[in-house]
Amino acid sequence: MRHRRDSAVRPRDFLILVAICLTWGLSNVVSKIVVGHWHIPPLFFAAVRFALVVAVTLPWLRPMPRPWWRIVAVGLLMGGGNFALLFIGLQTASPSAAAVVLQIGVPITTLLSIALLGERIHWRRGVGITLTLAGVLLVVWNPGGVALSTGLWFIVACAASGSLGSILMKQMANVAPLRFQAWVALVSFLPLALASAAFEHGQVARATAAGWPFVAVVLFSAFIVSLVAHTTYYGLIARYEANLIAPLTLMTPLATIGFGVAFTGDRLDARMIAGAALALGGVLIVASRRASTAKLLTRVERA
Repeated sequence: MRHRRDSAVRPRDFLILVAICLTWGLSNVVSKIVVGHWHIPPLFFAAVRFALVVAVTLPWLRPMPRPWWRIVAVGLLMGGGNFALLFIGLQTASPSAAAVVLQIGVPITTLLSIALLGERIHWRRGVGITLTLAGVLLVVWNPGGVALSTGLWFIVACAASGSLGSILMKQMANVAPLRFQAWVALVSFLPLALASAAFEHGQVARATAAGWPFVAVVLFSAFIVSLVAHTTYYGLIARYEANLIAPLTLMTPLATIGFGVAFTGDRLDARMIAGAALALGGVLIVASRRASTAKLLTRVERA
């Protein structure tokens, strides 16, 4: 039976969504501190985060979503691959710039939905895509022209990974949020742990040197961000039309920029403000067009 969806966001649920977006924004900045300031290896950080999620969500692993290969692919793209690329990028990129560049995932998702799902693009969505790309280009512009740093290239790859994962997820039958979290964590942990062991060094020593603050961050990332915020968000998506919720999630990059300026000394100048306004305006146009696309886009924007 399909449940009736509300046509307006209730004040209580709006406040919950604000808290969720603030949590996601804070998570981005805290992750920057972990990998950029404390120099915790990014693959190790992601592996530990997913290990905790697996430990808590074990009871939700059965039954396995079908087809099995798709949940594995979705888990690797939206979980291990997405977070590994994000954390690697945040080693050198500022959270504010990353928050804007991540919005490129919205036009990527739209274009993939056209290519792989046969969806048709309306001219307004085309305008939204153009504005988003223009905003991203403005943020990465320098006097010598457009120049993406190595860190921001990883952020672009992170956005593309999440977009492709969202397309594959759309082709699956509905999966309960905690079951989805459990399988994403399970299929992500082992590749991340093996990659960390092969390519990173001094993981335990650096984590030990960071001490209890690192433990607190991992607990926050695994439990508050992955389990509480994401699960609550999926509940809101089930209650409301997705194209009603999608524009409101633009609070996440705004929160990231705000926290980045406050905690990591991010530079906020006229070019950053203009680029963010263009990119987020474009996302707003794209996300407001259709519920089916908006539901897909919100899975990308929350990062």
